[in-house]
Amino acid sequence: MLIVHVSVDVLPDKVEAFRAATLENARHSLREPGIARFDVIQQQDDPTKFLLVEVYRTAEDPARHKETAHYQTWRDTVADMMARPRSSVKYHNVFPDEDGWDSAKP
Repeated sequence: MLIVHVSVDVLPDKVEAFRAATLENARHSLREPGIARFDVIQQQDDPTKFLLVEVYRTAEDPARHKETAHYQTWRDTVADMMARPRSSVKYHNVFPDEDGWDSAKP
């Protein structure tokens, strides 16, 4: 499994539009067989900061995700909403094991 944390700083006047576009992408992403979780988290003390927690089943699944229409729509829609380019960090899961991620998927 591959876990990716994507940090996004959004322009203050674009927060609600970014949130709506990102939720739409997340809902569609959860339907992909290669995605175990797709969480959208907004910082409490600074609502312009978001963290996307993407949990992929294999190392190849992020590339498949980026080929989907919903990802490409999201990418193009939010491009001008960011205060700086988004950044990501990749992780390996320790706990729960691979089967434990399925219980969190709707």
